[in-house]
Amino acid sequence: MTMTDEPRQKRNLIPLKKALERGGFGRTKAYKLIKKGKIIAYKMEGQTMVDADSIDAYHMTLPRIEPST
Repeated sequence: MTMTDEPRQKRNLIPLKKALERGGFGRTKAYKLIKKGKIIAYKMEGQTMVDADSIDAYHMTLPRIEPST
């Protein structure tokens, strides 16, 4: 597959520093999530850029804490 074959969907990329704020996690946790494929990241001119939508999707997978009765 070449670049011209890929779907033309705009990615919502944010710098890693903003991704850490949005995600509520630190740099080490972010890289662990990237390695596991839980959030998506790209390199752009040497800077790590994170797909903000993948952070939101990751948050949606987190288990809810049920209230005790």
